[in-house]
Amino acid sequence: MKALRNFLDNIKPNFEKGGKFEKLHSTFDAFETLLFVPDHTSKSGTHIHDGIDSKRTMAMVVLALVPALLFGIYNTGFQHFLALGTEASFWEMIGYGALKVLPLVIVSYGVGLGVEFMFAQIRGHEVQEGFLVSGMLIPLIVPADIPLWMVAVATVFAVVIGKEVFGGTGMNIWNPALIARAFLFFAYPSKMSGDLIWVSGMSKGEGIVDGFSGATALGEAAVLKSGEGLGRLADGGAYDLWNSFIGLIPGSIGETSTLAILLGAVILLITGIANWKIMLSVFAGGYIMALGFNAIGVNELMNVPALHQLCLGGFAFGAVFMATDPVSGARTEQGKWIYGFLIGVFAILIRVFNPAYPEGVMLAILLMNTFAPLIDHGFVQSNIKRRLKRAKVNA
Repeated sequence: MKALRNFLDNIKPNFEKGGKFEKLHSTFDAFETLLFVPDHTSKSGTHIHDGIDSKRTMAMVVLALVPALLFGIYNTGFQHFLALGTEASFWEMIGYGALKVLPLVIVSYGVGLGVEFMFAQIRGHEVQEGFLVSGMLIPLIVPADIPLWMVAVATVFAVVIGKEVFGGTGMNIWNPALIARAFLFFAYPSKMSGDLIWVSGMSKGEGIVDGFSGATALGEAAVLKSGEGLGRLADGGAYDLWNSFIGLIPGSIGETSTLAILLGAVILLITGIANWKIMLSVFAGGYIMALGFNAIGVNELMNVPALHQLCLGGFAFGAVFMATDPVSGARTEQGKWIYGFLIGVFAILIRVFNPAYPEGVMLAILLMNTFAPLIDHGFVQSNIKRRLKRAKVNA
């Protein structure tokens, strides 16, 4: 590492003001910051100094996403060979899954960071670390068979429209990764919905065995009115609570395993990166709403047990990694409870009342991203009024 440090120090003057590569200063600074702790100092009055910076924060979130990524790789291979009706070893499943998933990760990071570097060069700013997380989130919330060019287009849309037009990292209104998914869902619905997209190879008809549908648990419960959908969600069924918790079911790459997601949640909570109030309130809101629908039981999705609802689709993934985004979420302590609770409520509400799109977490989070500033404003104004009133009484 010392040799690398010396090499960077020797070429650094070429990228500083007056150097022959000064226009590439942002690019050089990004690589140097990635490899070593930056030696930047505050140029204005600083009230608080903290040992953790954006790079460390983003790195911890990426680390927390690794369990979901690894399980997604395995499950992609597992579902593929299950659909073919052929036996495969653990490493064959891992190998197939890696060939499907890793290119999505590479395209997401390559395209997204390319756009980030371009904007940094144009503006003359430092390259911001925000996309380190978004670049991992985007591949985990899409099906394994989605074309790579669609991921590239969605990533450009997310970075440019979801973030850069607002001023970059820390200024965006919505979660950029969810903007990418929303773009894909509405621009290319055939690649983000239906029964053929969730298991790699099904859309191409690669010798799929009879009786294998490839539908997600929510998709089956929403479409089948005969009760068969709930039968497969019952104990012993293909989508029972245990399989749903472990994640051995069709779905987006990183969203199927609640267990892997909770392992990531533990990492985020122990390191203090994510807010436990938002996580807890999302699960609480979803659970309470699902219990209410269980009592009504008008359609199949209403009859899905409340605890099971939390393990299906992207609910757990959204609660842990999306709703807790500190930029697009609520920031006041009281607001975090309301913000998270309403995400859980709306996610189940959309899931139950929209059979065409039973997965409502994405829309619920984007909706509450929009209203998060209003929630915070309400609590801030309430606190101001209460303190003014108290000051008048004391006077």
